[in-house]
Formats: sequence, C-alpha cells, structure tokens
Amino acid sequence: MDAIELEEARELVHNLMMPSSEVKRNYHNAMAALAGAVSVVTTMDDGRATGFAATAVCSVTDEPPTLLVCVNHAASVYAAFSRAEKLCVNTLSSDQVQVAKLFGGKTPQAERFAAGRWSTLSTGSPVLVEAAVAFDCSVKNRVSVGTHDVILCNVEYVSRLNNPTGLVYFGRSYHGVG
Repeated sequence: MDAIELEEARELVHNLMMPSSEVKRNYHNAMAALAGAVSVVTTMDDGRATGFAATAVCSVTDEPPTLLVCVNHAASVYAAFSRAEKLCVNTLSSDQVQVAKLFGGKTPQAERFAAGRWSTLSTGSPVLVEAAVAFDCSVKNRVSVGTHDVILCNVEYVSRLNNPTGLVYFGRSYHGVG
C-alpha cells in the first residue's frame, strides 16, 4: 500500500468512526455546498392557501412525469401537506428572493400569499403567475423518512415562462442564475 492509498484508508476509517453529531454537522455543512433550485410548494387546506419554500424537490421520472417534494415534520405547514391530495411546485425566478424569504420563514400564510400574483391551474392549488416553472400535481404517495415526509407527485400540468431565470440556494444564501 503506497502513501496515498494509506491516507485514503485512514480518511475512510475516520469517516466511518465519526460520532453521529459530527456526521450530522458535516452533513449540514456539505449540503450547504449543494446548490438547489428554490421552489414554493403550495396547496389548499380547508379553503386556505398554504405554502412553504423548498429546495428538496426533484424529478423522479418522466414516465409518468413525477416529482418528489420533502416537507419537515416540524414545519408549520406539515399538517396541511400531510393530508393534501393536490399541490403545486412553483420554481422561482431570480427576481423572487423576497417570495422565497416570505415562504421560508415564520411569516403568516395570508401574508405569504400577498406577495406576487396568484392563480390556479387544473388542481386548484395556488400557482405563482411569475414563477419560472409551475408543476401542478396530484399526490401519489408519501413516505416518512427520519424528520421528513417524501411526497411523490404526478405532474398534471406544467406552466413555464419564456426565457426564465432561476433562483438557487447555495452556501446558505440565494443566487440568481440565467
């Protein structure tokens, strides 16, 4: 075993033996280095618009078109999304940082929806008219994993701006792209 292989082996053993608190801290810091598109996920709950900001959204397959969305059990909107049958994933444009901050904080739901122009598509879930892309979805399945639910969604309709820009969250701050 040469010096490089020995050092790689030591690093592997160190990582395997890391205390769980250190793994968790390292995980959080590593995730901050993973750029993610910023979306506002919305639904209607007892006639009230409800939503939250998310970067834990991704494509699963295009046959049928399916997205997954993750929601924290501790989130104020968790109860609404745990029973939602329809939702909309509104992927934000670079000029919508304020919308992201409103939906990512402790702002009351009614105040969140005062920002931007809202409409509906086929599912009746709130759609941000100026969103770069909006995926109108029906919920197919939910799986609880640790502190979050993973919601699998069938995409029923897609609305897209012409020549959109994007908003990503990276290094614990927002950045426009495009």
